[in-house]
Amino acid sequence: MPRKPKTIPGPSRLSKVLAELKKGPTLHLTGLRGLSLTLAAKNDHFGARHFVKEELPRIRYANPNINVEVNKLPKSISDVWKPEMVVEFDDGGRSVIDMSKKWSTTIAKELMDLAGGDPWKQHKANALAAGLPLLPGEGQERVASSRLRVPKLKAAPRAEVLEALVEDMLSSPDRPKTGAAAVLP
Repeated sequence: MPRKPKTIPGPSRLSKVLAELKKGPTLHLTGLRGLSLTLAAKNDHFGARHFVKEELPRIRYANPNINVEVNKLPKSISDVWKPEMVVEFDDGGRSVIDMSKKWSTTIAKELMDLAGGDPWKQHKANALAAGLPLLPGEGQERVASSRLRVPKLKAAPRAEVLEALVEDMLSSPDRPKTGAAAVLP
């Protein structure tokens, strides 16, 4: 029986995680004691939840001495409260960053503008001069914000709004056929 050819394994999961934590720019914060985040556990506060998943591990890796507290609270549809991040400085001062209806990169930029110090200012100046995004993923933020937004209809109940949207979509003449309708005459 012939031997199996030797293959070179790809990068390990740990090396991928480490590469993600170390990708530039380094999000080093100066003069901070701690961060305290409060957001919905699910079904709302999407930008804040994405910030906790994507940007906060990078911040935590670059700043091991900062206390980070994340409070994910249950939130129902009828509850109305906004996600926020409380930034505690070494001198005892506090600042609150409102994270509602913001992209994770926007939240990270606000935090870095608040406590990034001189390295962040230097990176920001270099990136703006070169026409590059400040953070990875910022290009998606710009594309999404330029798209057409559907106005909110608060007066009509949900069922009526959904029916109106479906009827509008079905009556659109430039709508491409999909599924079985694309193959049938």
